Amino acid sequence: MQDESLEGIYRSLRLIRRTEEEISKIYPTDKIKSPVHLSIGQEFIAVGITSVLNDDDIVSGTYRGHAAYMAAGGSLNKMMAELFGKADGCAGGKGGSMHLVDMENHVLGCSAVVGTTIPVAVGYALATKNKGSDQIVVCFFGDGATEEGVFFESLNFASLLKLPVLFVCENNGLAIHAPIESRWVTKALCERVETFDIYTSQVADGNIFTLRDSANKMVENIRVGKGPGFIECMAYRWREHVGPNEDFDQGYRDRAELRKWVENDQMEKVGEMLDEQMRLSIDASIEDDIVAAIEYAEASNWPDPNMLDKNVFAG
Repeated sequence: MQDESLEGIYRSLRLIRRTEEEISKIYPTDKIKSPVHLSIGQEFIAVGITSVLNDDDIVSGTYRGHAAYMAAGGSLNKMMAELFGKADGCAGGKGGSMHLVDMENHVLGCSAVVGTTIPVAVGYALATKNKGSDQIVVCFFGDGATEEGVFFESLNFASLLKLPVLFVCENNGLAIHAPIESRWVTKALCERVETFDIYTSQVADGNIFTLRDSANKMVENIRVGKGPGFIECMAYRWREHVGPNEDFDQGYRDRAELRKWVENDQMEKVGEMLDEQMRLSIDASIEDDIVAAIEYAEASNWPDPNMLDKNVFAG
């Protein structure tokens, strides 16, 4: 789905980071018409996973879905227009940041309601199996979503039918402001998932190449009919739960936790592996793409009011 080269991986990481940094600058102007949940610091998960997928594999995101959408190849222009509430947005300007979708580029869609994309992804995986397709579905969600009953129901259903779905938990240790320690008796998430006869892997070092290796093995198993896989990716949310700012003054976490993740920033680590001129060229290209996407959003028209009740129900 993505360029597996070092340059391609860096470009994807950098594009997501810089796009979200620009979103954080624009957000206070009120041009962006919906809340934004930034994935700054967590980009390596979406990039690492999608780098081992085929072009026609399906990606399902969460309300913190910018990274998954862009890593999967979703249109940057349409995403920015969607954030601006414009008619040329990927959801017609009606969904905003939390409802990104681009089926032309195999982005199944995101939802503002925690856990709701998990059964949708499983349903799509069932459809692909019934069609005899070799597509797989990757379902991203946060650690908070694993507390929803539908998570366990979906694991059970997917395992029973050996569906081609890869469950990816982006575990940043927080459900909004509640740390895992106050929510889980045990952190053994993979162990719980294994009871559904699902092969699991935990990637705790925040390394994109460790994650790619794990994802590649999972994807190979899924493609040959061995059923679903589950990867728990440890991560850290650099910004506040919703919005462009930091929130270390709110008392539920300490800035010291952030330092080790900043020092291990995968965008910088991968960038350092590139020739300097190559990196500068990629950076410049990305800046041009972001400027063009913002201009596209600015120039797009507002949705026709008659569209308000369209597509609310099927048909």
